[in-house]
Amino acid sequence: MKFFRALSRLFLSNTAGFRQVTYGILIGAALSLASPHFVTYLQARKRVQSRKTVLSRHPVHLKGDKVLDGVTGLIGFVGNTPLVRINSLSNALGVEILGKAEFLNPGGSVKDRVALRMIEDAERQGLLRPHTGSRIFEGTVGSTGISMATIARARGYETTIIMPDDVAEEKVKALQCLGAEVQRVRPASIIDKKQVGNMARQAAVDFGCKGIPDRTKKGQIAYEIPTGTPSVVVTTTSLRVHPTGIAIDSQCEDPMTKPQGFFADQFENRSNFDAHYEGTGPEIWRQTNGKIDAFISGAGTIAGAGQYIKSMNKNVVVALADPEGSGLFNKVKYGVMYDRKEAEGTKRRHQVDTVVEGIGSNRMTNNIDLALPIIDDAFRITDAEAVAMSRYLVQNDGLFLGSSSACNLVACVKLVCRTGWKEGQTIITILCDSGNRHYSKFWNDRYLQEANIPIDQTIIEQLLNPSDTDMGRM
Repeated sequence: MKFFRALSRLFLSNTAGFRQVTYGILIGAALSLASPHFVTYLQARKRVQSRKTVLSRHPVHLKGDKVLDGVTGLIGFVGNTPLVRINSLSNALGVEILGKAEFLNPGGSVKDRVALRMIEDAERQGLLRPHTGSRIFEGTVGSTGISMATIARARGYETTIIMPDDVAEEKVKALQCLGAEVQRVRPASIIDKKQVGNMARQAAVDFGCKGIPDRTKKGQIAYEIPTGTPSVVVTTTSLRVHPTGIAIDSQCEDPMTKPQGFFADQFENRSNFDAHYEGTGPEIWRQTNGKIDAFISGAGTIAGAGQYIKSMNKNVVVALADPEGSGLFNKVKYGVMYDRKEAEGTKRRHQVDTVVEGIGSNRMTNNIDLALPIIDDAFRITDAEAVAMSRYLVQNDGLFLGSSSACNLVACVKLVCRTGWKEGQTIITILCDSGNRHYSKFWNDRYLQEANIPIDQTIIEQLLNPSDTDMGRM
């Protein structure tokens, strides 16, 4: 303070030129005192602006402050499952690999969306009414059945799930805990009456026949109710049915109050596509603010979600992740639905020769037909690659994922290596389910050893650092 008083006296007693010098000294001193506060202000402003930028890039509306309507309110179709960055893969490749965490759905998988949509659409069409003793039938390798049983129980329906006898035991136990009737059969071709889907259809028909008196020939009564979709079967237990398909109860009761048998048929049901076109796809687009360079998934999700994303930006690469033994890879790449492992005498286990469950197919379905026009590329993933990826993710990211999730992420790595991307491009995939329903097979080292499937994380390390020879094989 003494310094400033001395300067003031000097300023008053001196010439105009000296006053200008004094002004400069005073201003400089003031700025030196104020500069730390100014810098702090700028830094705070920058942090606020940064937060605004992040929020604008990820306009996800969280619903944690709302009370959701039962189990169905938890499903991603309503609640936006988050995107999670796969740090180890993203950092190694110089891109952003983001997985949509569908394993957070209440039924534990992406199939919750499909099951909910199929049931809701059937209710809107008047084909199902809750709390009438109606039963839903489905043929599945497990995840769709679990989702169906979860939602059916919440909505007031019974379920019968028919599944191959070689699926992971955890899926069977989950279904039984949910109160579903479970029938396990040997894997069979789609042309075989004992194929799980064909058996589920017939079971729905037989359910409707229960209302037909023994003295009446079944062929004289049209007990199936028209659904508008050839594959979806709805039958009524009403005692009388008009040939037009309109059921008339002997006591003039509304036939829809009677128990219905409903075969959902996930592979041909348009609701499967719509669930992802109207739910998963738009969610991904909003969560990334449209910043997507590629979308990769298995056959179940790729049609609906891929179609939506492609409609928003035709330049997004949509790629299929396909396991061993499935014919879809060849269908995309060469136009022929065939896999060499399906040749007579070459199959290691069953219909789709892979330890990966839930994706892959050896027949054309309605959903695959809808997907083919928008698929740009396909990657065949070996059992060894999928197993290696699952172990690599646990060790490096703490992510405990199922077989189809691991398969999708291997395909992400292969796509990035093939394209040469390393400038922060964004690749989105589906994390279909967690590893907790795969203990007895995919996460069982003894099972893998007996099936001659190696457990070797270096496979992923080699994919992340490919040689020129490796690039040619991808």
